[in-house]
Amino acid sequence: MDNFSALVVNKTDDRFTMDVQQLTEKDLPNGDVLIRVSYSSINYKDGLAANENGNIVRSYPFVPGIDLAGTVVTSSDTRFAEGDEVLVTGYDLGVAHYGGYSEYAKVPVDWVVPLPKGLTMKEAMAFGTAGFTAALSILRLEENGVTPEKGPVLVTGATGGVGSLAVSMLAKKGYHVVASTGKESEYEYLQTIGAKEIIAREELTPEKIPVLNKQRWAGAVDPVGGKTLAYVLSSMKYGGSVAVSGLTGGTNVPTKVFPFILRGVNLLGIDSVYCPMELRVQLWDKMASELKPDTLLADIGQEISLEELPEVLPEILKGTVKGRTIVKI
Repeated sequence: MDNFSALVVNKTDDRFTMDVQQLTEKDLPNGDVLIRVSYSSINYKDGLAANENGNIVRSYPFVPGIDLAGTVVTSSDTRFAEGDEVLVTGYDLGVAHYGGYSEYAKVPVDWVVPLPKGLTMKEAMAFGTAGFTAALSILRLEENGVTPEKGPVLVTGATGGVGSLAVSMLAKKGYHVVASTGKESEYEYLQTIGAKEIIAREELTPEKIPVLNKQRWAGAVDPVGGKTLAYVLSSMKYGGSVAVSGLTGGTNVPTKVFPFILRGVNLLGIDSVYCPMELRVQLWDKMASELKPDTLLADIGQEISLEELPEVLPEILKGTVKGRTIVKI
């Protein structure tokens, strides 16, 4: 293998750098499967990895990118062979193990998922960790009794990656989706991808959060956390469920026990990083066959090049990125 391109971040005592460099196979970490990467994507964790104070990268120099899709070059495990199309999300990829912002990646075989039928590599990365998280959130809501007949489902942070895909997946399944955003300029976008109602973010973060509010939603997908989550919990219908997967609104949730003990509300933690492989494969197949939005590439996914990453990555921490950004490697 000749030299190949990768985005490398490095941090020394007095300097932080991020640029596209030339690497060799010897630079890659140990792994059972060598993959020629075709696409990756941008997630919130990737924005943290590209920030010198992000506290996500464990050692430097490092190649970020918590998602990748590509073709197997070599495999020391018989589960995969040269030419197989695969994807990898979660585990330590892009956090403690060189990630997807590289023309080649070497990973443990237990992290690798066969690319599902009905899904291209580009579509897989339009989903990525964000889409997988949204799909897992919906699965957990439905396991706890949420159905379209039970009433509206709220999606917070609706213009972000998890939010956009949750809106579109829920709409595809026939739910009445209420989308929350702080961006009035994106109301039309949210309607295009399936939102029936749109409410301002400020409505979910009043100065004083009621212990129990008017019952409004049967379910909620919340990648925000913080005060937003506290308000959402107070506003759930009896027996409703909230799937929480993020903390962009903060880690402190100023709530009481009353929604849980008086209304039977379920708070469901969503972890897409170490989700068991059996469920991971089943869910990716479901995303390809049942949950793929018609707007996935037309409206939700936007493509950039590896060379554009240093400019685009910081924007996700500012909350200015809409939908999903796919990185063509």
